[in-house]
Amino acid sequence: MTSTDGGRSSALGRRAVERRLGLVTDLYELTMAASYHRLGMHDRATFSLFVRKLPAHRSFLVAAGLEDALARLERLGFDDEGIDYLVTTGHVRPEEADALARVRFTGDVRAVREGRVVFPGEPLVEVDAPIIEAQLAESLILNAIHYPTLVATKAARCVAVAGGRPLVDFGLRRTPGIDASVDVARACWLAGFASTSNVHAARRLGIPASGTVAHAFIEAMPDERAAFEAWARTTVGPLTLLVDTYDTLSGTRRAIELARRLRGEGRALASLRLDSGDLEALSRAVRQLLDDAGLRDVRIFASGGLDEYAIDRLVRARAPIDGFGVGTRVGMSADAPVLDMAYKIVAYAGRPCLKLSAGKATIVGPKQVWRRRDSGGRLVADRIAALDEPAPTSGDWEPLLEPVVSDGRALRRPRLAELRSAHAAEVARLPAELRAIAPDEPRATYAVSISRVLAERHRAAVRETRRREGLEPRRDGQAS
Repeated sequence: MTSTDGGRSSALGRRAVERRLGLVTDLYELTMAASYHRLGMHDRATFSLFVRKLPAHRSFLVAAGLEDALARLERLGFDDEGIDYLVTTGHVRPEEADALARVRFTGDVRAVREGRVVFPGEPLVEVDAPIIEAQLAESLILNAIHYPTLVATKAARCVAVAGGRPLVDFGLRRTPGIDASVDVARACWLAGFASTSNVHAARRLGIPASGTVAHAFIEAMPDERAAFEAWARTTVGPLTLLVDTYDTLSGTRRAIELARRLRGEGRALASLRLDSGDLEALSRAVRQLLDDAGLRDVRIFASGGLDEYAIDRLVRARAPIDGFGVGTRVGMSADAPVLDMAYKIVAYAGRPCLKLSAGKATIVGPKQVWRRRDSGGRLVADRIAALDEPAPTSGDWEPLLEPVVSDGRALRRPRLAELRSAHAAEVARLPAELRAIAPDEPRATYAVSISRVLAERHRAAVRETRRREGLEPRRDGQAS
């Protein structure tokens, strides 16, 4: 499968020959695959990946992680050492392991483009493939999409409240691993961040890198004034001074002294960074000192434990802050670190499949999600429909799921920059109440319905399943 994402997955592709990912799964995926083989079950199955419900205070999700998921499907399979190990576990017979050794992904995938806004119950990905391949894809795909979707959603919320102020990803140090830090930088850029401090991610993704200076530099110098002068003398690019190591206002006054000397040399101080304390009060005091010194063009950049809630408070208070560095709380999606995301079979060999468990019921069959806009282009409703249904005829509807893999081969996909632009345009068309950050108020909801055809098929499948399993008919009229 071929990538168009700034070369990132081409590197994964070069490793495909070296290492297959068949063992990167839960054991029951392998034991089920072995049983399918022993039973002669090789027909095609459709699996849907979706989120059952939104986390608290979320009104939407931003789909992300698809590029990595598809790169992983390219590497689905087993190397010789993996097959040998699998036999030693005692969970798979040698002849079944030999059959698994030949597995490669040959199926089809339809998916929502990264950066699109999605809602509960809507498939983000649908996999249609021989059942063994589709089953073995579960852990790889879920793992690839869950975390980036969480981060992209939180990052999009930060962008929504920042009022156009630039945001920088500072998340590298506390993300769960180096690869995760790249996922964070990518998700944040997709959602509208201006840059990342993560140089490794910036190089891999082709996005801007930016950074300032740490407190260690200040502390290692004889005093703060010497530190500022040393930094101005040795650094290249726009000059930013970190002024809160000892006392923010004293640091600002020393920065102003330096800025006046630099101006005489034809150089300029670009910005000051605040990283602690009462950012609203301190930013006002710093802004006043700068303005009184005639340094109205020097910007104030703030960081330190920020997320959408803190940014929203500062923006609403009209704190004179021109940009924000956002790290741990976005990189870990701190207030909502888990999605109720599932990958469930919905059809096998042309037969609808479903789960009736309370709170975890599924809707049968391959699907399409249709999105409607009003005359002004604003998003107003989604409809989950059967894949083979005609498009809705009343109103302006567009399909969300599109082919991304055919017969095991990736189809051309938009580059990250295109996804980023499309995401910004879609979020701008969301109802304002969905973009609002209101942790203490009931979250806004968006209309998502199930088409008449799909609902009827599902009810018929429920009736047949309950008859087949000897269960009492439902009496509440619901479809399950």
